[in-house]
Amino acid sequence: MPARPTGDFPVATPRTFLGRLPLPERTYLASALRTETVGGVLLLVAAVAALIWANTPLSESYETVGDFHLGPASLGLNLSIQHWAADGLLAIFFFVAGIELKRELVAGELRDPKAAALPVIAALCGMAVPALVYLLVNVVGGGSTDGWAVPTATDIAFALAVLAVLGTSLPSALRAFLLTLAVVDDLFAILIIAIFFTSDIDFLALAGAFAALAVFWFLLKKEVHGWYVYVPLALVIWGLMYNSGVHATVAGVAMGLMLRCVRREDEKQSPGEHIEHLVRPLSAGLAVPLFALFSAGVSISGGALADVFTKPETLGVVLGLVVGKALGIFGGTWLAARFTRAELNEDLAWPDILAVSTLAGIGFTVSLLIGELAFTGDSGLTDEVKAAVLTGSVIAAVLAAVLLRLRVRTYQALYESEERDEDLSGIPDIYEQDDPAYHLRMAAIHEAKAAEHRRLAEHAAATRDDGAGPA
Repeated sequence: MPARPTGDFPVATPRTFLGRLPLPERTYLASALRTETVGGVLLLVAAVAALIWANTPLSESYETVGDFHLGPASLGLNLSIQHWAADGLLAIFFFVAGIELKRELVAGELRDPKAAALPVIAALCGMAVPALVYLLVNVVGGGSTDGWAVPTATDIAFALAVLAVLGTSLPSALRAFLLTLAVVDDLFAILIIAIFFTSDIDFLALAGAFAALAVFWFLLKKEVHGWYVYVPLALVIWGLMYNSGVHATVAGVAMGLMLRCVRREDEKQSPGEHIEHLVRPLSAGLAVPLFALFSAGVSISGGALADVFTKPETLGVVLGLVVGKALGIFGGTWLAARFTRAELNEDLAWPDILAVSTLAGIGFTVSLLIGELAFTGDSGLTDEVKAAVLTGSVIAAVLAAVLLRLRVRTYQALYESEERDEDLSGIPDIYEQDDPAYHLRMAAIHEAKAAEHRRLAEHAAATRDDGAGPA
């Protein structure tokens, strides 16, 4: 309801937080999340397969395959399979993340600074608080502070897989909030990797990577087409970035950010959206599951699980994911809403934000990657931290499942109202209620239903047997 003016000074109408999405944004979101959900299920399957493989008599073959090297040594790319998965395949994942970020900045939730403030603050708090929880546990417990960044990441694919398994149809606004959190989360995760986990820099290779990126940008500006131009160039950029000492996934984000994600009048999709549509299935369905297959295979026993809750490094990761993420995102959202005078959508409640915040504690893919980078050279601690990431993610998933199931009827009702399309126009009715043509179509549909009902009633009356045979 618009605010009433007071005297000569109108009162500003508070913004609605988690309100209905614009139709184009909702359509894009539905397509993106559909692919990520399928990818998330494959991710779960790959993680389970890795755990089984690494904890059976075949565990030796798991290590043998992961350590198998291939690639041109002359180019500095004779890497293990596990290394290729972490540095090569995840570059595809971060390429898609770069496109998502660019689109959010120019056409999505992050385009309006006022609207963007809330999810950005929530995401930043959702990264800062887990890091502080980890540091606090390790400072008090005398552990290593090197893993402070491990619990800061959210795995959107894993989170969506949990939703798919639960059968919980979240309203699109909550899904968009979760996706925006993950996009901002990915951006800062790659900055953390680039700044804090960069080895000795080879400035010649780095200069070559920047030069190749400049060529990539120039070709995009000149609207040169052809995968046979960009794919080889992307491989050159990735190879140079890897050899520079900067983590190679930075190359993926950089290229994704260069794509144009604003549609022109004659376009159904911008180039960025088109390429994302092509590459996202490769990222979600192949790159991320293969990374999980070769990174999630840690030896798990009763003693190993007990150690997760006794060592400061691993306990810090678990508490960071489970407690830090939930408190950080929920607290950041509440504070941002309070100070920006944003009002929560009347169909939702703050427990819904807590449930989504808890779900964001699933920090699988990027957390595993940062765990490997943080404890390079200590394979024992690396495996223990991976076990902690798995444990924390599972606990966060279970807690989120409980919170979401408490509100499942509300979510289902909201979801069905968003999806309802009685006039079969291909556009949900909720987006057509202000269109006079919609009301004419609905009147015609209701009249047709009424006529059919009258016809059936007349037919039943004409054939009714009153004991003396049909009338």
